[in-house]
Amino acid sequence: MAARLIYVMDPMCSWCWGFAPVVDALAEQALAAGVPTHLVVGGLRHERAAMEPAARVRTLGYWQAVNATTGQLFNFNEGLPDGFVYDTEPACRALVAARELDEDSVWPLLELIQRAFYQEGRDVTLPTVLVELAERAGIPRIEFAAAFDELEIREQTAGDFAWAQNLGIAGFPTLLAEHDGQMALLTNGYQPLEHLAPLLTRWLERNVRG
Repeated sequence: MAARLIYVMDPMCSWCWGFAPVVDALAEQALAAGVPTHLVVGGLRHERAAMEPAARVRTLGYWQAVNATTGQLFNFNEGLPDGFVYDTEPACRALVAARELDEDSVWPLLELIQRAFYQEGRDVTLPTVLVELAERAGIPRIEFAAAFDELEIREQTAGDFAWAQNLGIAGFPTLLAEHDGQMALLTNGYQPLEHLAPLLTRWLERNVRG
């Protein structure tokens, strides 16, 4: 009986940053029952021009809402600096590269990317920054840099985006529970742990522990 959680998210999605402690707890809960969590990147934004001042103000408003709801911390002063191009593909591709090289390294790299972007005000669209963070996550620099630039990793990243779109997933974070190819939706959008942990408990009892 194959079972897993599927976490569909984007590392540069502010609600995914807000959801980070929740999904970590749910992944631990599932793993205690022998159910792993698989990460799928969704591809939130693919801008090609620098963010306009009005768009920055609007986005910082979203960050403030996430902070107020979840308590996750943001660097409102240094975030989204002048000239920033909001393209989430490189950060998503970094996670796909990590997933291919060493799936266990995906989770520490995800946390490092999110913290760098939201708390440190760093531009995580830059390959140099992503290589540095991958090394901090335990992935050899040369190995990661080579994988990050591979056509196969680019195609896998696009494949993740397409998989989420084909499933009709329009927002992040989304958490699915899969058992023998059948998927159940645990959440589409942020919900607190106290709402989701009982849902996961019931799903585990029906599909894993039963």
